[in-house]
Amino acid sequence: MTIRKEPDPDSDLVPRESVGRVATTGRVLVGRDGSLALVRGVSRVLLFVISLSLFLGAIELIKHGAAGAAGLIERYLDIGNPLNALGFGWLASYLVMSGSPVAAVSVAFLAAGALEQLPAYAMIVGSRLGASFIVLFVGFMYVLRGHERRAGLTMGLLALVVTASVYLPVLLVGGLLLELEVLDFVQLGGGAALSSVLEQVLAPIVQPLSSLLPGWGVMLVGLVVLWVSFFLFDRALPELDLERSRFSQVARMVYRPLPMFILGSALTLITLSVSLSLSLLVPLSARGYVRRENAIPYIMGANITTIVDTLLATVVLGSSDALSVVLASMLSVTLVSLVILLLFFRRYERAMLSLVEWATATNRNVAFFMVAIMVTPLVLLLI
Repeated sequence: MTIRKEPDPDSDLVPRESVGRVATTGRVLVGRDGSLALVRGVSRVLLFVISLSLFLGAIELIKHGAAGAAGLIERYLDIGNPLNALGFGWLASYLVMSGSPVAAVSVAFLAAGALEQLPAYAMIVGSRLGASFIVLFVGFMYVLRGHERRAGLTMGLLALVVTASVYLPVLLVGGLLLELEVLDFVQLGGGAALSSVLEQVLAPIVQPLSSLLPGWGVMLVGLVVLWVSFFLFDRALPELDLERSRFSQVARMVYRPLPMFILGSALTLITLSVSLSLSLLVPLSARGYVRRENAIPYIMGANITTIVDTLLATVVLGSSDALSVVLASMLSVTLVSLVILLLFFRRYERAMLSLVEWATATNRNVAFFMVAIMVTPLVLLLI
């Protein structure tokens, strides 16, 4: 056997010009990689700035069109009742495949005087219930791509049942906080000034649209701009390579509820999208990185910080009533989640996993579950 030994670059047998060419080529490649990284970084910053600008403009458009849109809705639907508003927010989130625009509309309706606090609060809760449907939709996409049915659907169903089990008591706790006016002492100071500045800056855009379009048309434009802002914000975030990143190693090490709870809160706070942070669970679960029981506290944490973008919209609107509603939502979700997490999490975990296990056991059970989550918000809207 002949063993081939690579020539030493420092040896006299290797021409110096060859070594020089290799070194130069390496420097060129490193330089190109550095330049590409810099370009990507600058482009992400620009996308973030553009998405934030569009977000602020969208909220201003929604605010100007809220009264007209609410009047149009009232001709056909009654959302002045909390149950009706709950169903409306739930279904609307299905239609736009996101809960954040619907939550922004609810606080805009409240700021415009078209809704009272309790119906607006119920509409926000409905938007959270509808947003978890996107995770189930991602699971269906994984099943269609050839993944095993139970692995693809489990995380979507788990996100739905955990969100519903948390937000139903949240509806009562938050409603009680609003009825007792516990949070009315919190008032917006700088928010009103910010709203006034935005009105002046965006007046050249908003006023011509308001004169050309009816109120509901202005709001529709605002919703489209808002959706685009969220889309661009998602593009501004660094991509997560599930195969090469170290997230899978971290996920396997974290088996306690509290760290996963904090992780879910942190990722949702960074992405400002519960749909995105929860949708990450589907591929992670399909590849075996995250177990179902680990995902439950993650989902609970994500449901807390998902309301941050609505809080920003409230500050832009400059409405103290809307601020009380958003704070009631955040405080209620936090209280209910911590009670579950600290007092009886293991029993809660077994109940959620058993429900998901039953739902995915047969095609008939899956069909029943899907019909239930479609019919329930429609019934709430029409009663």
